Amino acid sequence: MNRHILTAILIFSLFVSAKGQYTMAGKIEYERKMNVHAQLEEMDESEWVNKIKSQVPKFNSTYFDLLFDTARSIYKPGREVEGNPILKMFGAGTATQNVVYTDFGAGKVTANKTVYEQKFLVQDSVRKIDWHLKDELRTIANFKCRKAVGVICDSVYVVAFYTEDIVVSGGPEMFGGLPGMIMELAIPRLHTTWVADKVELNPPVETDFTIPEKGKKVNEQELYETVKSSFKDWGKNAARNIWWTVL
Repeated sequence: MNRHILTAILIFSLFVSAKGQYTMAGKIEYERKMNVHAQLEEMDESEWVNKIKSQVPKFNSTYFDLLFDTARSIYKPGREVEGNPILKMFGAGTATQNVVYTDFGAGKVTANKTVYEQKFLVQDSVRKIDWHLKDELRTIANFKCRKAVGVICDSVYVVAFYTEDIVVSGGPEMFGGLPGMIMELAIPRLHTTWVADKVELNPPVETDFTIPEKGKKVNEQELYETVKSSFKDWGKNAARNIWWTVL
């Protein structure tokens, strides 16, 4: 073996030994939990909404998988759970079919999204968020995580907890750009969180990274302009629908 390569491997091994074991590939399951009652209250405060609230649970959970290695990741729907069919009528079924492929080396993202039966294939550069790191720590799925905050869509506050023990700058949906993997994401204005509840260390295989390439091809700005026009008559519900679309 080349002496320089051997030296590099030895240095890396000593670094990992000093810092602890790092995860470079695997699968994360996220529970996406939405406060349905809060969503309904924003839509209307009538007796009709109160009646609907009495028929549905306060929270609705759906599950997504993120498969990753140091070169790429893919986020897609995970295991199915039985839910109340009424929930889909009021936003709980929003963005449940999103598939997002990220190429870390090229800095490119491809996302397959369905917006009220219309399919889009989003192709663009990886989203850049001006993250601000905080001192708050918490443990998520047995990983030590640090808090970061940022903003999307000019005014939508985002809270993330990431771990440096997974050396991949990824996360759910199109979120990333932190010094490690996002294990928890919260968007208060959508009353929704994504929390990692299970991590598997089995490296994904090539077929895991296949993304459906059906739909109208757009970049992020074109998608934003399209849905903004589509939702222009939706009143106070328009902004929330746009935010869900551009996650």
